[in-house]
Amino acid sequence: MKKVDYSLMYVTDERITDNSQFLNILESSLKGGTSIIQLREKKLNTKQFYIRAVAVKNLCAKYNTPLIINDRIDIALAIDAAGVHIGQKDMPVTISRKLLGKNKIIGWSVSNEEQAVEANNLDIDYIGLSPIFSTKTKTKDLDNPLGIEGLRKIKTRSSKPIICIGGIDKKNTARIIENGSDGIAIVSAISQANNPEQATKTLKDIICQTGMKK
Repeated sequence: MKKVDYSLMYVTDERITDNSQFLNILESSLKGGTSIIQLREKKLNTKQFYIRAVAVKNLCAKYNTPLIINDRIDIALAIDAAGVHIGQKDMPVTISRKLLGKNKIIGWSVSNEEQAVEANNLDIDYIGLSPIFSTKTKTKDLDNPLGIEGLRKIKTRSSKPIICIGGIDKKNTARIIENGSDGIAIVSAISQANNPEQATKTLKDIICQTGMKK
């Protein structure tokens, strides 16, 4: 059985085109206490993605932090990543599991109650619930924000760990954890912070403090 800390996922920011800056921010998040990394790249070709994935995996290994790959099962297999995160229009879960094997992490994007209920019967490890709040990071094919009330409703119907994403920062993290999320996925609140390491530490502290009160 996989034991994974989903409390704080850093989703890499493809808007950062400078490779050194990209890796520096990633390492800062790892130093700050990110519990899992998701490498998300929509614009790189396969060779570029592979090269970046190898570099990211090496950093994650240094901090003993699991790395999952967004969408690209081929990249995940090529670098022996901890798993993948797939969306509603990506490779079907059954095929993804067959390709990856039983020991890899599979996360699945969910944006409504119907999908959350469907996820209960799928061989996945967590659902990525989005968007919780409005976000500028992802604008294409984005559903209306679910808000805290949407999270509460889905929590009552889901048997899977829930990671919330979309417009999450230090101001709303506590409310999300208090209302049933098992973790948060962060892009801008870390990648665009003046001090990404401290921003990560702050989020981690909020999660830990809120979790202790639950």
